[in-house]
Amino acid sequence: MIPNSSRKRQRPPPPHHHASAIVEAFPHRTISEPSQKLPRTSFSFNDPSTADVILRFFIDRSPFDSSNPSDSARHSDLQIYLHSRVISRAKYFSTLLSDRWQHQANNHNAGHDSRTIANCNNMFHLNLGVHDDPTVHLTVLQLLYTYDFPTVIASAATALEILPVALELLFEDCVKACVKFLEAVPWSEEEEKRVLSLIPLLREEESKELLARVSPGEDDFCEEMLHGLIEKAMYSQPNMAFVKVFVAKLLRDFSSRESARRVLERAFDANLRIVKESLEQYSSPDFRGDHNETEAIQRLHLHTAMTNGRHLLWLVERMIELKVADSAVKQWSEQAAFTVDLQKAFRDDAWRNIVPGLPAVMLRCTCKLASAVAAGTILSSRQEFAE
Repeated sequence: MIPNSSRKRQRPPPPHHHASAIVEAFPHRTISEPSQKLPRTSFSFNDPSTADVILRFFIDRSPFDSSNPSDSARHSDLQIYLHSRVISRAKYFSTLLSDRWQHQANNHNAGHDSRTIANCNNMFHLNLGVHDDPTVHLTVLQLLYTYDFPTVIASAATALEILPVALELLFEDCVKACVKFLEAVPWSEEEEKRVLSLIPLLREEESKELLARVSPGEDDFCEEMLHGLIEKAMYSQPNMAFVKVFVAKLLRDFSSRESARRVLERAFDANLRIVKESLEQYSSPDFRGDHNETEAIQRLHLHTAMTNGRHLLWLVERMIELKVADSAVKQWSEQAAFTVDLQKAFRDDAWRNIVPGLPAVMLRCTCKLASAVAAGTILSSRQEFAE
């Protein structure tokens, strides 16, 4: 059974797939050529002569993203001309353009936030951060004008590119069109995985038919989906905090406590193994290479341990919250070799400049588990925390 997510539409990260038609058609930073007049509105998409909204796209890239900076420059500060009466069909823009939001934005002087709004000479200036090529966003904005869903949504791949952006902008009619199309067409194995990742973001009535098609006979379907969401929460750099909050709520509302236990234990085992291996490699380095290269590798081992240690702490908190941390307590108390590697690492002062928060993360994991045992939230044998 899938948790009920019908109460509130969530906002997922923008898609990372590259379409080709629209951005290549507008090579300049400001798209200035108005398109032809469209059937569902008297306004034209990207018509500066009648527009009352200027929407600026900017690349909101994570500092951990290693993609080519020239790609960001090519698509940065792309501006298009829109009409408030048209884009208000999407609840995201409707909210931004409401009197209440404008008042709050002006009072707080929002600056360059992705929701910034300024009203200058009856022209609204909006900023929208994207993590990659804004092609799909432009497609969805055009659909606000045309409502020509059958023509644009012509394949499962296209529907899966458009659906996350439609969800982000709360464009309900576009969401329904994408879901209806996906219900009617076959999927490849890769497309099925993408459908699974989007199902939790849909309302229950929207996802019912899609769920009926996805591996209906397999008992572990829900667990695999939940495990994928947990990995997404831990390893998606943009909006990581938002995704973690969302997944934590799904775990709390999940119908099967045993399934949640198995998924969390699987993720806990994997992250603990990475932390242990990283510290073991740091504590017993291979000095046969160049000194600078060895030092860089050592820094990488510490950063890996720190990153996955934070994930481990988040998993421990979720397991304690759901009262399924029994196995984690047992494993954590049996890490003699891991403790030795930690002591070796902390005797070396290098960690203070590289990952000063590592000891605190490890201690917080221990304290949270120990406190849960002491409070009776987790049942454990006497020997497990004797050390």
